[in-house]
Amino acid sequence: MINILRAPDFQQSQRLRLNTLIRLRWLAIVGQSLAVIVVAYGLKFPLPVSPCFALIACSAWMNLLLTFRYPAAHRLTPLPAFAILTIDSLQLAGLLYLTGGLTNPFSVLVTVPVVIANALAATELVLQREQHLSALDGLAAAAAHELGTPLATITLVAKEMEKALRNDPKYGEDVTLLRSQSERCREILMRLTSLSSEGEAHLSRMPLTSLVEEMTAPHRDFGISIKLRPGERIGPEPVGRRNPGVIYGLGNLVENAVDFARKSVTVRWSWNEAAVTFSITDDGPGFPPEIIDRIGEPYMSTRQGTEAGGGLGLGLFIAKTLLERSGATLDFRNSNEPGEGAVVQISWPRSVFLNPESASATMFDTA
Repeated sequence: MINILRAPDFQQSQRLRLNTLIRLRWLAIVGQSLAVIVVAYGLKFPLPVSPCFALIACSAWMNLLLTFRYPAAHRLTPLPAFAILTIDSLQLAGLLYLTGGLTNPFSVLVTVPVVIANALAATELVLQREQHLSALDGLAAAAAHELGTPLATITLVAKEMEKALRNDPKYGEDVTLLRSQSERCREILMRLTSLSSEGEAHLSRMPLTSLVEEMTAPHRDFGISIKLRPGERIGPEPVGRRNPGVIYGLGNLVENAVDFARKSVTVRWSWNEAAVTFSITDDGPGFPPEIIDRIGEPYMSTRQGTEAGGGLGLGLFIAKTLLERSGATLDFRNSNEPGEGAVVQISWPRSVFLNPESASATMFDTA
């Protein structure tokens, strides 16, 4: 059983965590200091060491100020986050100006935030396009309903005119054509209505087991066995709206597990009165202990070694962001069971399922 104390604040959860910036800035401070020391005293390059360390000290001073001024879990609103990131960019630009400008090999670091924002924006655009295509289905049904009555009137009048003017040499042929085309329009609207009613259950809503199949099906042909293991099921099966972001996020986690699995990946799911939960387990090497707390950060690869699945970590960052926006809570850990490696658990509180308006992109409500 999962204890849910209260529903998460989804608007709050979408904000940038201050602790994330502080940790990244400490990492940058250490890296910048080592780079200046090695280049100036190890490689004997002429560098303005004092101005460089003055800029680095400014970052350290800001980190200390933010650490003591705000709690670790504090989340930034857009304006303060923009201000802090602008100061960081100016500090980095100042260091680059003092140490060679664009000829400095570290100048590529300026593009990192842009790459992350383009990757997330591109994913959101694809998902938005799919949502718009799904919305067109409802628009087609509405159009068919609204046009049905006037078109029926036109058809009736055309039939009466055809009876009266069928043998008229001047208008008879035109009236017959008018009646046939109005009938054709009615057939087209009937097909639109039929497509809408047939596709609604598949496109707009889906049971939990259908979601499991959709998120695992694309990853079955890579030589890794995907085992489906239903768990505790209390109450009716959740049937929810088809959320492309959730499907993409869960599918990305399955793909990541397949990349690092030796032979198999196990997907478990359950529901009860408190929550709906997924877990994805592989039999690979697991997460390195030193990065478990940082999984999901951009450019943080989840595994080590020469596995084919190694990457930059942007996919997992985007998947985690999309799932958290839907109200999910993610837990990354290593399994204690023999023969199992990494475990990712994703859960949604039942209050989110019962109140879709409580999140901007809710996946489920109960049937």
